[in-house]
Amino acid sequence: MTTDKKAVVLSSGGLDSTTVMAIAKNEGYAIYSLSFSYGQRHKIELKAAKKIADKIGVEKHLVINLDLHKIGGSALTDSIDVPKNRDEEAICADIPVTYVPARNTIFLSYALAWAEVIKSSDIFIGVNAIDYSGYPDCRPEYIEAFEKMANLATKAGVEGLTRIKINTPLLNMSKAQIIKKGIELDVDYSLTHSCYDPNPEGVACGRCDSCILRQKGFKEAGVKDPTKYF
Repeated sequence: MTTDKKAVVLSSGGLDSTTVMAIAKNEGYAIYSLSFSYGQRHKIELKAAKKIADKIGVEKHLVINLDLHKIGGSALTDSIDVPKNRDEEAICADIPVTYVPARNTIFLSYALAWAEVIKSSDIFIGVNAIDYSGYPDCRPEYIEAFEKMANLATKAGVEGLTRIKINTPLLNMSKAQIIKKGIELDVDYSLTHSCYDPNPEGVACGRCDSCILRQKGFKEAGVKDPTKYF
């Protein structure tokens, strides 16, 4: 079934972005999936994003190549150790070294450009302000500011052809609530990848902040985590 209702969905291949994609699909959007190869150490996530795009049935899955490794400053893009075995208090205490400088601003800017080209007024992103690692670009005030900027910065916005909306359906949901929502929408979480520091075969470590938050979410949701850990 074709639809004129289009959405650009940022997809990391992870639990949150996959749930967001399922939500957008369920709301009747034709999905334009956008992923990034940005020099991340967990590049295996791109294979997950491709499998998810195929499974959900997107109109197009676009992978943008960036080299944030040249900028560095993050454990995901630089020679900095990924924190392991931290408790929930430590994870939420401050902005961790896994924060990639300006990453969501960069990603959303590309999504904005693509949305304008395909004449879409909707961008979906899986940011979350509850069970997350304290990233500044996951906060509601950041999303509101970017949305305002988006409508000032585009030809479509200035000419009144469309009003860009940054959709954040997971913003105020716990990880357990996100998982339950995904199960309700038949999301296959075995396809997703969350680990920041997988082994060379792409198997999740089970000890980084992202793995810990994922395991906590599945436990609280009463659902078995299909991820294999080493």
